[in-house]
Amino acid sequence: MRALIFDLDGTLVDTVYAHVFAWQQALAEAGMPIDGWRIHRRIGMSGGLFTRALAREIGSNISPEEAKALQDRHGAIFRQLLPERRPLPGAVALLQRLRELGIPHGIATSGRRPEINQSLVALEIPSSTVVIERGDVARAKPEPDLFLACQSRLSVAVEDCYVVGDAVWDLLAARRARMLSVGLLTGGYGEDELSRSGAYRVYRDAADLDASLDELGVLP
Repeated sequence: MRALIFDLDGTLVDTVYAHVFAWQQALAEAGMPIDGWRIHRRIGMSGGLFTRALAREIGSNISPEEAKALQDRHGAIFRQLLPERRPLPGAVALLQRLRELGIPHGIATSGRRPEINQSLVALEIPSSTVVIERGDVARAKPEPDLFLACQSRLSVAVEDCYVVGDAVWDLLAARRARMLSVGLLTGGYGEDELSRSGAYRVYRDAADLDASLDELGVLP
């Protein structure tokens, strides 16, 4: 049986741009203003990797204490900006269909609790669904740890897992985990970018993927 491992932000819930705005405000408050498009290109990384990447962008060092404060402030602003989460088109129906068909699946996200809690509620995720978040692993995307931890919990072989993500960091992590990947356009990356990063197939959104599951060979 093949399994699907989903990213969360930008793949199943419409949160990418709220994350961009939250990071932009947190950085501006800390005296590190940065263009929104530069932040967008880093969404999907872990918070620690994200702050180090931004430090290179602005040519300034960020201490571990400053990075932690930025991550905490980002989380607080994000929850204020988006107290309710909106599932992306077809996401709830796709996950429900996978449960009904008994197709193994899980979520592996660079986000942390409590930031991800409302997203899981909006997606109607039951407690039985495997959810791996940043605090469960030592390293986040583009490292493969999140996907490998989810694969282990699902008890499915690595070569039988498909990663579904919206960002190049998801697809790079999938390649490093030796998993095939599927790209969705809902996070703001273009089809060419996702394909070049290793996506086996690229779909418009979760609804489009749902209609094309037979192409992945996951239907029983």
